[in-house]
Amino acid sequence: METLPPPPAPLPRFEVGIPPPDLSAWREGNCGIPGVMHFESRRVGPHVVMVCLIHGNEYTGAIVMDELLRARLRPGAGRLSVIFANMEALAQFDPEHPVASRFIDEDMNRVWSEDTLRGTRSSHELDRARQILPVIQTADILVDLHSMLWPGRPLVLSGRAPRGMTLARQIGATPLIVADDGHADGTRLIDFARFSSPRTQARACLVEAGQHWQAQTLHTARRAVRAVLRPSCLVKAETGGRNVRETAQCMMVTDLVRAHSSRFAFIAPFRGGDIIARRGTLLARDGDDEIRTPYDDCMLVMPNLRPGRGQTALRLARRAPHVTDGSSSHPAP
Repeated sequence: METLPPPPAPLPRFEVGIPPPDLSAWREGNCGIPGVMHFESRRVGPHVVMVCLIHGNEYTGAIVMDELLRARLRPGAGRLSVIFANMEALAQFDPEHPVASRFIDEDMNRVWSEDTLRGTRSSHELDRARQILPVIQTADILVDLHSMLWPGRPLVLSGRAPRGMTLARQIGATPLIVADDGHADGTRLIDFARFSSPRTQARACLVEAGQHWQAQTLHTARRAVRAVLRPSCLVKAETGGRNVRETAQCMMVTDLVRAHSSRFAFIAPFRGGDIIARRGTLLARDGDDEIRTPYDDCMLVMPNLRPGRGQTALRLARRAPHVTDGSSSHPAP
């Protein structure tokens, strides 16, 4: 008689070391779009867009932007927009169940294809993406602020476009930069056509500042934000961090591993950024299948230690050559 596989193990209890911010001062926005604060300088410069709360329970970036807005952050050149993307999901945050408020209807970081945005389907996150789209479509530089559920090294995701990798180097908040092709189940914000098309010069990066709800993650987010805003908004650098621009480790994702069964399990509690020295090393078992490293010095990128069937469990990466697109740190608007 065939038996069903056991259900996946429950998530561990995660420590919420920093509470969510009070963003009520920015809920109405100041430009006709709720949750969007927009400022313009009289001097020519780029349109810099800082996005936080694409996922409602990833609020370290929102804390940093709240701090700077309360300190009357303004651009010295160009334009600045701050987008609090999913305040409604944040409002549902419960420290006893901190993973539950990632989104309301669907992952907001999978809806950024032209076809999806122009389609007739509706959800809370998709409707909100359409609402903030006019700001996204005019961005010259966009930084999307995130954090990670599982422990791992902070990193910047740049996408494949060389100009995204150049921006990631310029941020310099973390020594690890990862270039990848995004997700098969939907388009991320940084892969939106404006930032990935060779016909534009706009650039975007996604900062994974560290594990959710941890003080060190907040420090990394502060460094990243201040590095982006320093040229146009003249903010001071976050103290206590070292300059990693010249020593950045650039990795290129080569393989995406999905869980094909409910029995996917890693053989050890790997951390994001771990480098496995030898090709053929066993990483996980997926039912009767074995997942092994395809080459020497293989980096594990953001392993999901409890993947559901069909979900991404792991990305594998190897060192990428130095990439430069020869452009200035701030492209013309």
